[in-house]
Amino acid sequence: MYSIGKAVGLFLTRVEGLPMMTERRIAQRSSRTAAYTCACRAASNLSQNPLFHSEDYIAVQLLPKFLKGLLKCGLIGLHNYLIAPGLYEYVIARTRYFDEVFRLALKARFDQVFILGAGFDSRAIRMLSPECHSRVYEIDAPPTQAAKQSQLHKRGIKKPDHLVYIPIDFTTENLKDKLLEYGLRRAKSLFLLEGLIMYLDAAAVDEIFRVMYDFSAPGSRLVFDAVYASVVRQENRYYGEAGGYRQVKRAGEAWLFGLEEHQVANFLQERHFNLVESLNATRLEQRNFVTSDGRTIARVNGTHLIIQAEVVSAG
Repeated sequence: MYSIGKAVGLFLTRVEGLPMMTERRIAQRSSRTAAYTCACRAASNLSQNPLFHSEDYIAVQLLPKFLKGLLKCGLIGLHNYLIAPGLYEYVIARTRYFDEVFRLALKARFDQVFILGAGFDSRAIRMLSPECHSRVYEIDAPPTQAAKQSQLHKRGIKKPDHLVYIPIDFTTENLKDKLLEYGLRRAKSLFLLEGLIMYLDAAAVDEIFRVMYDFSAPGSRLVFDAVYASVVRQENRYYGEAGGYRQVKRAGEAWLFGLEEHQVANFLQERHFNLVESLNATRLEQRNFVTSDGRTIARVNGTHLIIQAEVVSAG
């Protein structure tokens, strides 16, 4: 049986032209966890099972042909071979949720959508139309953003007019100054932080939340995912936790920041946001992997939760 680790490893090498690394590396090289997410989205899009299918057809185009062929033929399956149990299912559930929120924001004519830590995200390509009111800003580390742009160019995938790339190192550059440099202002905004804050330290997370509040007019929304603080402490409470922790650490992108399980609402209120919805692994399973006869057919990695919040007030 072909090793998915080897296949995805080859995909990562194609993306960034570099060998596997173990040190923290995202400031110098394209994000390896972003590439894993892209591979999971592609596999999901190719799935014939409607409970596992998601809409990211662009992710499929970004895969090397050999890996796409293996996935199409069913010779490898990410749900069986990804290092951490339930992470493939988690990425499917998260992608669907963020897609839904993004689509609703465009329909509601939000002025601006910020995708922080965008990785190989394709929502702007898949969903923006020329007549769209909203402008989308993808914000990420320069090496990852450059790798994405290179892959899109090689495949003839055009950037929408309403999409702007903003390169930044979240750990060394000031986000507010960067947004002001691009002429941005307070407006009705949606902030998407997908697979981001767990890789930052607490000070960087606080700074991002301050900036999001500063740029939020009434009606602004925030959607992000996080790991639990106990996961960062390696207490091994949740399904798939040990494997997930090892996987990101091996990729040189270890989890640094987590939320205490019963303190999410307080965390948000201290930063001028109100909790709208919080989805743990059980709720994600119920939303995504229940058959018509009521059977749950997949388990979601228990280390993460997805949170939607709204701004309390503006300035």
